[in-house]
Amino acid sequence: MMNQLKILFTPMNLAAYIAWAAIGTEIWFDNLHGTGLVPASWLMTITVALHLAYLVCFVLCTVIEKSDFRQKFLAILLVLIALAICMVSRFSSAPVLLIVASAVVAVLFSPPRLVAVFVISNISLYLIYRDLWQSDRPIISVLIYSSFQLFAMLMAWYSHQAEKRRDELMLLNAELIATRSLLAETVRDSERLRLSRELHDVAGHKLTALKLNLTALARQPGLDKQDGLATCAKLADELLSDIRGVVQQMRLNDGMDLQAAIEKMAAPFPRPNLLLAIDDTANLVPMRQAEALLRTVQEALTNSARHSQAQQLWVVLQRENEQWLLRIRDDGRMANNWQKGNGLQGMSERLEDLGGGLRCDHSSTGGMQIEAWLPVSA
Repeated sequence: MMNQLKILFTPMNLAAYIAWAAIGTEIWFDNLHGTGLVPASWLMTITVALHLAYLVCFVLCTVIEKSDFRQKFLAILLVLIALAICMVSRFSSAPVLLIVASAVVAVLFSPPRLVAVFVISNISLYLIYRDLWQSDRPIISVLIYSSFQLFAMLMAWYSHQAEKRRDELMLLNAELIATRSLLAETVRDSERLRLSRELHDVAGHKLTALKLNLTALARQPGLDKQDGLATCAKLADELLSDIRGVVQQMRLNDGMDLQAAIEKMAAPFPRPNLLLAIDDTANLVPMRQAEALLRTVQEALTNSARHSQAQQLWVVLQRENEQWLLRIRDDGRMANNWQKGNGLQGMSERLEDLGGGLRCDHSSTGGMQIEAWLPVSA
């Protein structure tokens, strides 16, 4: 509900409501002049009904998910209602509704179809001015209003294109951040492995040789009573034990900090807001599994931002019954016919290769819901 209210009262929509209300003042407080298409007794009723229908149509067009067929139908209906008001009533501000409708149409249709709507609507407006309004200079009036329509269309279209480019850059940035985190962790893991091997093979070998030499010296006559040799042998034993402990700890810490990587990846997104809960032992997940989980969250994040208009995204990773369970859901609205796209299909295949799986569905609130699982590696 809060998400829809935010969409309804964006600055652009508020400007449209103000324009609609301003036109309404002329309907209510000025004497309407009919065009002869409807009886004078019905003129006010029909004009007010069309004016209210325009608002209802605009609101529905705003809250329906983008690129839906119903949204495009409502946008065309918005143009038709604006023309219908001009056809039945003759008042100066009526064509302004056509300007608002043009801005709505601009973000929904391709340029060729947009040009067709622009041309047809203005030809219709010209005929209304000439035949119904009996205007002395219909072409001048149409040129004035069509220029405003064109301005509104271009502003809306370029604004929409800028938002699309911004979203594309945002998604690309998330991809780069996730890749950078994986590369950085891979480098750290490689360095830890190299150091652990160096400590084990070089330092461990030389300390063992040192212990053997100290043992040999302790067996020589006259040296077996030296306290210094016994102390050196004890220190060598302790140092060798410490090195083996360090090597074992370095190998146990193999993995990546999933929480930090996911938070960095989500930081550039203005929405949705990430709510993250990760098991404290998740940093022990092997790199291949960590990469699969990170990429799954990345795909869910981009889908949520691009398609469901969500404001909140919940991500929970926990260990249950020798499995890592990743649960993701948002508070957006997914299309009823939403299916797993190439991105999620690729994630599903990646998880299956590691012995896990992926399930996608609508949440109880109509948003996106994803559940992924992987076996806990021994």
